Amino acid sequence: MRNMAQTAKHLLGHLRKGSKRFWLNTAAIGAVEFALIAPVMLTMYFGVIEVTNALIVNRRVTSIALTAADLVSQAASVSNSDMADIFKASTAILEPYSAANIQIKITSVVADSTNKTKVAWSDGYNTTARSVGSNITLPTGLTSAGTSVIFAEVSYNWVSPVVGQLLKSGIAMGDKAYLKPRRSVAVARVN
Repeated sequence: MRNMAQTAKHLLGHLRKGSKRFWLNTAAIGAVEFALIAPVMLTMYFGVIEVTNALIVNRRVTSIALTAADLVSQAASVSNSDMADIFKASTAILEPYSAANIQIKITSVVADSTNKTKVAWSDGYNTTARSVGSNITLPTGLTSAGTSVIFAEVSYNWVSPVVGQLLKSGIAMGDKAYLKPRRSVAVARVN
């Protein structure tokens, strides 16, 4: 019996030392922690990059709307070649992102003597222009009787190169800009 008690005591001592050694051994704990945290960190890293890219593209869409309206509002009249140049300059703002699915619509809106607004002319890039003479509703106070406004609308469907495989439809972005003509009451459209 005494021999058994000594053997049990001896075994318990080894178990205590072994378990103590097991809990104090930190040689591989860093690798285990890295294996657990690395996927979370990589997801956060790529997520921040994608959110940043989306914000950059959204700001550029706003810049395109403002630039298109500004370029037209600076002219007394615009021709087909002027509009082609304006669309080309506007889409260049989006670089290095693809401008393949951007839609830009520039419209000259004229208010009559009762301040009823109608489309004087309209041009579209990758979209249909508004019908000449059609009624259009603008924000209140933007026009007064006998004035005009250049109205630029931009819509863009941004598809991320990284997350685009998951979000097949992309993220719809858009903006509008309203500017008064600077050199005339209304910007004329010539061929």
